[in-house]
Amino acid sequence: MSKSNNYLALRSRSGRSIINGNWAIDRPGRYEGGGTTFTYKRPNEISSTAGESFLADGPTDEILDVYMIHQQPNPGIHYEYIIPEANVISPQLPPHRRPGEPFNGQLELTDGTDHEDENLHRETDTHTGQSTRTFPVIQPGRFPSHQPDNQVPAVLPPRRNREHNWKQVGTTECTTSCGKGLRYPIFHCVNRISHEEVSESYCDTSTKPTPEEEACNIFPCPAFWDIGEWSECSKTCGLGMQHRQVLCRQVYANRTLMVQQYRCHHLEKPETTSTCQLKICSEWQIQTEWTSCSVPCGVGQRTRDVKCVSNLGDVVDDEECNMKLRPNDIENCDMGPCAKSWFLTEWSDRCSAECGVGVRTRSVVCMTNHVSSLPLEGCGNNRPSETIPCDNGPCVGKVEWFAGSWSQCSIECGSGTQQREVICIRKTEGSFDVLNPYECSFLERPPSQQSCYLKPCGAKWFNTEWSTCSKSCEGGFRVREVRCLSDDLTPSNQCDPQLKPEEKEPCNTQDCIPEIDENCKDKYYNCNVVVQARLCVYTYYKTACCASCTRVANRQSGFLGRR
Repeated sequence: MSKSNNYLALRSRSGRSIINGNWAIDRPGRYEGGGTTFTYKRPNEISSTAGESFLADGPTDEILDVYMIHQQPNPGIHYEYIIPEANVISPQLPPHRRPGEPFNGQLELTDGTDHEDENLHRETDTHTGQSTRTFPVIQPGRFPSHQPDNQVPAVLPPRRNREHNWKQVGTTECTTSCGKGLRYPIFHCVNRISHEEVSESYCDTSTKPTPEEEACNIFPCPAFWDIGEWSECSKTCGLGMQHRQVLCRQVYANRTLMVQQYRCHHLEKPETTSTCQLKICSEWQIQTEWTSCSVPCGVGQRTRDVKCVSNLGDVVDDEECNMKLRPNDIENCDMGPCAKSWFLTEWSDRCSAECGVGVRTRSVVCMTNHVSSLPLEGCGNNRPSETIPCDNGPCVGKVEWFAGSWSQCSIECGSGTQQREVICIRKTEGSFDVLNPYECSFLERPPSQQSCYLKPCGAKWFNTEWSTCSKSCEGGFRVREVRCLSDDLTPSNQCDPQLKPEEKEPCNTQDCIPEIDENCKDKYYNCNVVVQARLCVYTYYKTACCASCTRVANRQSGFLGRR
């Protein structure tokens, strides 16, 4: 079998599994079945380019079935076998060849019969569905003039003429569905006039075109996880580990290449490690009873012996047993309180006030013989104090940072920020003074800003800045790009189309001002009167009031608005 993730399986016609039966994969080796011994080979999946194979010297004494455990498309299976010799075809030249002419040493049977008993070598490719049969013929130096009775008489082919020729009628199927396969043209003998297919015997076989291969389905195959076989269990008994190699591969140009793992991201990656247990070789045994409690009163501990024992009764390492099932060999035991009295903790280390008068505290518990604690009245009225006064000195000139409360989040959804006021103050008795932040620089300053996240915003519209206007006056337009993006800034189609910003708008709608020669100026301040009196038609006024007369002339000629 060509190299693949598939497995071969062998079973007798009676249903008895010989190799890889019951969906379990056997190790490579020798297996008895069908009256012979089969050698099962499975080359190293990493370094070898060959696939699995069954080999046997034979003969078999019963019908055997070969199966394939399917994991991926079948890349091809190759069979070779020998049929027992019956009648042997004696060598002879075809009748239409004269002695001395070149002969390729093969005899073509043209009588239409199917010879099943000849000694032949058969090859079949299940992937392409093609089969060939070759009859070996010994080419002698000379041929006898007579034919023995056991020879197969050659049949003369029909007379060929030019009324028929070879025509390509199609191509074979591609050898692969992807990753670059091959296909070949198919030639049939046809009538030159009617183009109807006829028997190949009507055409000259020497003029039949030789099929030339051509590439097909050259696109790469989808990447797949190439799963190796599990390694042997790390332990011969008990719970162990086994590993396998999982590689991302892709088929192209009839080669299986190892590619980056991201090409297989569309597939769930199989596990590379697994627990295994070949057999239960040991178990936990409790060998002693619990010991007495380690204390006469109060809470102590007691122990017992727990050992891992093999099937032979020997004590072995704990790792040979399942640690999850190990019985406890130590536990707490409560012998009751040693006395009915007050139980106290140590005084707290810090005073409750950083300056001035404060207190230090401790916990007080009443213990009895029956329960862990009782209301404080259970031990009488001699209850020890839970507080003690402490004084860290007067609160004079103490400098510290003061942080206000956080503001609301800067946005209603998504990630925003919150602000708060942080100032440097000096505490005095009952009041404080605001100082320059420099006065608190020796102290760690609390943050005045933090991020906040109220809820997801969902998808919303984003747009670029407007482009430059297409015209400088009299109505142009400008454009921008608008996209719908989700919270993680990836493209989305969940935005409301009604809220989509405009992608195009008009701009520069003002009138165009014509360019006037810098030497064309008004020499008088009242040139507007010249324009109103329509005196610009005269050369004198046209020169004296050049700018005003030029503007009115351009307006009348329709220059404005056309730039």
